[in-house]
Amino acid sequence: MTRQAKDIWACDVFSVRTIFFQTLDVFFVMRHETRQIVQVRVIRHPTAAWAAQQLLDAGGWDRDPPRYLIRHRDGRFGVEFDRRVQRLGVKRIRTPVRAPRANPLAERWIRSARSECLDQVVILNEDHLPRVLDEYVAYFNAWRPHQGLGQRAPCGWPPPPRPDAAGRIIGRPVLAGLHHVYQHAA
Repeated sequence: MTRQAKDIWACDVFSVRTIFFQTLDVFFVMRHETRQIVQVRVIRHPTAAWAAQQLLDAGGWDRDPPRYLIRHRDGRFGVEFDRRVQRLGVKRIRTPVRAPRANPLAERWIRSARSECLDQVVILNEDHLPRVLDEYVAYFNAWRPHQGLGQRAPCGWPPPPRPDAAGRIIGRPVLAGLHHVYQHAA
Protein backbone atom coordinates (compact mmCIF):
# COMPACT_ATOMS: atom_id res chain seq x y z
CA MET A 1 0.00 0.00 0.00
CA THR A 2 2.89 2.38 0.70
CA ARG A 3 4.19 2.24 -2.87
CA GLN A 4 0.77 2.99 -4.31
CA ALA A 5 -0.03 5.77 -1.82
CA LYS A 6 0.89 8.49 -4.32
CA ASP A 7 -1.82 7.17 -6.65
CA ILE A 8 -4.58 6.98 -4.02
CA TRP A 9 -7.04 9.66 -3.00
CA ALA A 10 -9.88 9.28 -0.52
CA CYS A 11 -13.12 11.20 -0.24
CA ASP A 12 -15.80 11.26 2.38
CA VAL A 13 -18.73 13.29 3.71
CA PHE A 14 -19.54 14.20 7.29
CA SER A 15 -22.22 16.38 8.87
CA VAL A 16 -21.90 19.48 11.04
CA ARG A 17 -24.68 21.13 13.04
CA THR A 18 -24.97 24.91 13.23
CA ILE A 19 -26.06 26.87 16.28
CA PHE A 20 -29.51 27.11 14.67
CA PHE A 21 -29.69 23.30 14.26
CA GLN A 22 -29.15 23.28 10.50
CA THR A 23 -27.30 20.21 9.26
CA LEU A 24 -24.54 20.96 6.77
CA ASP A 25 -22.57 18.32 4.92
CA VAL A 26 -18.82 18.62 4.40
CA PHE A 27 -17.30 16.84 1.41
CA PHE A 28 -13.52 16.50 1.29
CA VAL A 29 -10.84 14.90 -0.83
CA MET A 30 -7.45 13.87 0.56
CA ARG A 31 -4.23 12.48 -0.89
CA HIS A 32 -3.05 9.32 0.85
CA GLU A 33 0.66 9.83 0.26
CA THR A 34 0.92 13.21 1.97
CA ARG A 35 -2.38 13.38 3.92
CA GLN A 36 -2.96 16.70 2.18
CA ILE A 37 -6.56 17.87 2.12
CA VAL A 38 -7.04 18.77 -1.54
CA GLN A 39 -10.64 19.98 -1.46
CA VAL A 40 -13.24 20.86 1.18
CA ARG A 41 -16.73 21.98 0.26
CA VAL A 42 -19.89 22.60 2.28
CA ILE A 43 -23.46 22.12 1.10
CA ARG A 44 -26.81 21.60 2.72
CA HIS A 45 -28.04 18.70 0.54
CA PRO A 46 -25.29 17.03 -1.53
CA THR A 47 -26.11 15.05 -4.64
CA ALA A 48 -24.03 12.53 -6.56
CA ALA A 49 -23.55 14.98 -9.44
CA TRP A 50 -22.39 17.72 -7.04
CA ALA A 51 -19.93 15.35 -5.31
CA ALA A 52 -18.56 14.22 -8.68
CA GLN A 53 -18.03 17.84 -9.72
CA GLN A 54 -16.13 18.51 -6.49
CA LEU A 55 -13.85 15.57 -7.23
CA LEU A 56 -13.25 16.90 -10.76
CA ASP A 57 -12.46 20.32 -9.31
CA ALA A 58 -10.01 18.75 -6.85
CA GLY A 59 -8.05 17.35 -9.78
CA GLY A 60 -7.88 20.78 -11.37
CA TRP A 61 -5.29 21.77 -13.94
CA ASP A 62 -2.20 21.36 -11.79
CA ARG A 63 -2.80 17.81 -10.51
CA ASP A 64 -3.19 14.53 -12.30
CA PRO A 65 -6.26 12.60 -11.19
CA PRO A 66 -5.55 9.67 -8.90
CA ARG A 67 -5.45 6.10 -10.13
CA TYR A 68 -7.57 4.93 -7.19
CA LEU A 69 -10.28 6.62 -5.14
CA ILE A 70 -11.40 5.17 -1.81
CA ARG A 71 -14.95 6.01 -0.84
CA HIS A 72 -17.58 4.41 1.31
CA ARG A 73 -21.00 3.19 0.26
CA ASP A 74 -22.89 6.36 1.08
CA GLY A 75 -26.04 7.08 -0.89
CA ARG A 76 -24.62 10.52 -1.65
CA PHE A 77 -22.13 8.80 -3.96
CA GLY A 78 -24.54 7.48 -6.55
CA VAL A 79 -24.46 6.25 -10.13
CA GLU A 80 -23.67 9.71 -11.52
CA PHE A 81 -20.64 9.98 -9.24
CA ASP A 82 -19.36 6.57 -10.35
CA ARG A 83 -19.89 7.38 -14.04
CA ARG A 84 -18.00 10.66 -13.89
CA VAL A 85 -15.14 9.19 -11.87
CA GLN A 86 -14.88 6.27 -14.28
CA ARG A 87 -14.63 8.69 -17.22
CA LEU A 88 -11.52 10.14 -15.56
CA GLY A 89 -9.94 6.70 -15.60
CA VAL A 90 -10.03 6.43 -11.82
CA LYS A 91 -10.66 3.04 -10.26
CA ARG A 92 -13.19 3.30 -7.43
CA ILE A 93 -12.57 1.33 -4.27
CA ARG A 94 -15.72 1.11 -2.18
CA THR A 95 -15.27 0.20 1.45
CA PRO A 96 -17.29 -2.60 3.01
CA VAL A 97 -20.54 -1.74 4.76
CA ARG A 98 -20.03 -0.27 8.24
CA ALA A 99 -16.24 -0.53 8.09
CA PRO A 100 -14.74 2.85 8.99
CA ARG A 101 -11.30 1.25 9.33
CA ALA A 102 -11.29 0.58 5.60
CA ASN A 103 -10.72 4.30 4.96
CA PRO A 104 -8.60 5.17 8.02
CA LEU A 105 -6.88 8.36 6.82
CA ALA A 106 -10.16 10.00 5.88
CA GLU A 107 -11.76 8.94 9.16
CA ARG A 108 -8.75 10.26 11.07
CA TRP A 109 -9.02 13.63 9.34
CA ILE A 110 -12.70 13.84 10.27
CA ARG A 111 -11.76 13.14 13.90
CA SER A 112 -9.01 15.78 13.80
CA ALA A 113 -11.26 18.37 12.18
CA ARG A 114 -13.91 17.77 14.81
CA SER A 115 -11.70 17.66 17.90
CA GLU A 116 -9.20 20.36 16.89
CA CYS A 117 -11.63 22.77 15.25
CA LEU A 118 -15.36 22.11 14.95
CA ASP A 119 -15.94 21.05 18.57
CA GLN A 120 -14.24 24.27 19.71
CA VAL A 121 -16.00 26.77 17.41
CA VAL A 122 -19.68 27.67 17.28
CA ILE A 123 -20.76 27.38 13.65
CA LEU A 124 -23.32 30.02 12.77
CA ASN A 125 -24.46 29.18 9.26
CA GLU A 126 -23.61 27.88 5.80
CA ASP A 127 -21.37 30.91 5.12
CA HIS A 128 -19.42 30.58 8.37
CA LEU A 129 -18.50 26.89 8.14
CA PRO A 130 -16.47 27.11 4.88
CA ARG A 131 -14.43 30.02 6.27
CA VAL A 132 -13.61 28.08 9.43
CA LEU A 133 -12.77 24.92 7.49
CA ASP A 134 -10.61 26.80 4.97
CA GLU A 135 -8.52 28.26 7.79
CA TYR A 136 -8.24 24.89 9.53
CA VAL A 137 -7.26 23.12 6.29
CA ALA A 138 -4.58 25.73 5.60
CA TYR A 139 -3.19 25.13 9.11
CA PHE A 140 -3.53 21.35 8.76
CA ASN A 141 -1.79 21.20 5.39
CA ALA A 142 1.05 23.64 6.13
CA TRP A 143 1.74 23.38 9.86
CA ARG A 144 0.16 20.49 11.74
CA PRO A 145 2.69 17.69 12.35
CA HIS A 146 1.76 14.08 11.57
CA GLN A 147 3.34 11.02 13.16
CA GLY A 148 2.96 9.04 9.94
CA LEU A 149 4.98 11.70 8.09
CA GLY A 150 7.87 11.93 10.55
CA GLN A 151 6.32 14.91 12.39
CA ARG A 152 6.11 16.94 9.18
CA ALA A 153 3.05 18.71 7.86
CA PRO A 154 1.45 17.38 4.64
CA CYS A 155 2.61 20.34 2.55
CA GLY A 156 5.28 21.63 4.91
CA TRP A 157 8.99 21.28 4.49
CA PRO A 158 11.34 20.67 7.37
CA PRO A 159 12.59 24.00 8.67
CA PRO A 160 16.11 24.92 7.64
CA PRO A 161 18.69 24.45 10.37
CA ARG A 162 19.45 27.67 12.22
CA PRO A 163 22.96 28.33 13.40
CA ASP A 164 21.54 30.52 16.19
CA ALA A 165 18.86 28.32 17.73
CA ALA A 166 18.47 30.71 20.68
CA GLY A 167 16.76 33.39 18.56
CA ARG A 168 13.43 34.95 19.39
CA ILE A 169 10.32 32.87 18.64
CA ILE A 170 7.05 34.48 17.64
CA GLY A 171 3.61 32.88 17.61
CA ARG A 172 0.86 33.64 15.14
CA PRO A 173 -2.71 32.70 16.12
CA VAL A 174 -4.78 30.46 13.87
CA LEU A 175 -8.57 30.21 14.16
CA ALA A 176 -8.74 33.16 16.57
CA GLY A 177 -6.12 31.65 18.87
CA LEU A 178 -7.39 28.07 18.90
CA HIS A 179 -4.01 27.02 17.46
CA HIS A 180 -0.71 28.85 17.03
CA VAL A 181 2.04 28.71 14.46
CA TYR A 182 5.53 29.34 15.85
CA GLN A 183 8.45 30.69 13.85
CA HIS A 184 11.82 32.26 14.45
CA ALA A 185 11.65 36.04 14.29
CA ALA A 186 13.36 37.59 11.31
